[in-house]
Amino acid sequence: MTGKLYGVGLGPGDPSLMTLRAVEVIAEADVIAYHSARHGRSIARSIAAKHIRAHHVEEPLVYPVTTETTDHPGGYKGAMEEFYAQASARLAAHLDAGRTVAVLAEGDPLFYGSYMHMHKRLADRYDTEVVPGVTSVSAAAARLGTPLAEGEEVLTILPGTLPEEELTARLASTDAAVVMKLGRTFTKVRGALESSGKLGEARYVERATMAGERVAELADVDAKSVPYFSVAVLPSRADAERPSSRERGEVVVVGTGPAGPLWLTPETRGALAAADDLVGYTTYLDRVPVRAGQRRHGSDNRVEAERAEFALQLAQRGRRVAVVSGGDPGVFAMATAVLEAASQKEHLDVPVRVLPGVTAANAAAARAGAPLGHDYAAISLSDRLKPWEVIAERLRAAAAADLVLALYNPGSRSRTWQVGKARELLLELRAPDTPVVVARDVGGSGERVRIVRLTDLDPAEVDMRTILLVGSSQTQAVRRGTGEDAVWTPRRYPET
Repeated sequence: MTGKLYGVGLGPGDPSLMTLRAVEVIAEADVIAYHSARHGRSIARSIAAKHIRAHHVEEPLVYPVTTETTDHPGGYKGAMEEFYAQASARLAAHLDAGRTVAVLAEGDPLFYGSYMHMHKRLADRYDTEVVPGVTSVSAAAARLGTPLAEGEEVLTILPGTLPEEELTARLASTDAAVVMKLGRTFTKVRGALESSGKLGEARYVERATMAGERVAELADVDAKSVPYFSVAVLPSRADAERPSSRERGEVVVVGTGPAGPLWLTPETRGALAAADDLVGYTTYLDRVPVRAGQRRHGSDNRVEAERAEFALQLAQRGRRVAVVSGGDPGVFAMATAVLEAASQKEHLDVPVRVLPGVTAANAAAARAGAPLGHDYAAISLSDRLKPWEVIAERLRAAAAADLVLALYNPGSRSRTWQVGKARELLLELRAPDTPVVVARDVGGSGERVRIVRLTDLDPAEVDMRTILLVGSSQTQAVRRGTGEDAVWTPRRYPET
């Protein structure tokens, strides 16, 4: 009979926060194993010290390297892999001899814990039980006395060892966060919090529940004083009061992409979360999660100028305003209307930023393959803001130049003839079998992408949620072995 392996979570440091099950397992174990650096002191052992008895066999698992350099031929990773193999072999010898082994772990064994390296190497060979423990995340929130996440808020746990740009993106796009493993990474983490606009909200907790515990505003902490056992916390904003006014507001124009949350960039998520007011076409506003304290101002799709003016007026009153647009805000969308209004004398002092989004042409092209792989032109078929004669002239010019065409706004309930006219015009300059991507509701529940010949393009299947990509003379359409159609335009153009 082999012994049983336990991964025992000890909680964040205070021995009184150990679970009853953890105490039971330690008492019944034959072998107590714990990790430590080469100095031999183990935080895990110190937490459980009063429960370790003389009859216990102790197995210190001493790391060969922590932050220093190593001459191991495999470098740091190689040295650690060798250590984990040797440590798991030592524990396996006890288990094979029928002894029960309890591996102590600070916090929770499977949450950034050292135990998990033993678990991955032994759990498939021996009877194993993991005893969960209170994590440092929960301890930090308790010490701060503030909720970590509430309602539909998203809590993100991040290791401070990530690159600063990655930290910034993830912090900008989440509601609440905890950054682990500070120490040497603190300066980088502070920079990421500042770049994401969240430094003012960030709290710092050091050695939660241990001797030497410290809680502070993160912006006030000296980087030289930060140990490894500390975390940065962005707590819940559910009850946070958004300023009713600021000395200076701003307008940020954001694109939500062609459909739902999967198409949002981290930068856009951050701007939407930080806004006091959301202004936009109601359909686009419905794509944005409801957040406590935010005001939402929805309107009809045909009042762009009024929306822009309203957003700028809010910003002049000190509000932080996100104008929500579909796709990319700079492509046949709200950025133009906002900047046009912001160029008026009364609004020249209002800061305006435009954040990019995935535009319909790029989304549709990705679904079909790579039809925009060479030069292309984007043209709106809507004659609501420009005469059809101008549209027709541009279609002829782009077709004569053999450009791929991305045709936005091809039709609606009140505009039913433009697609037919465009097809007739293009057939004068393009072959009848020119591939056309007909993409409707890309990314949405009603997504449908078809490849048809130009001569077979049916205006009846085109509406305002459709975009058309018309190939050039070089564009290829192939039925692949998977049964899918693929369309691409070669990057190399034949010499004249």
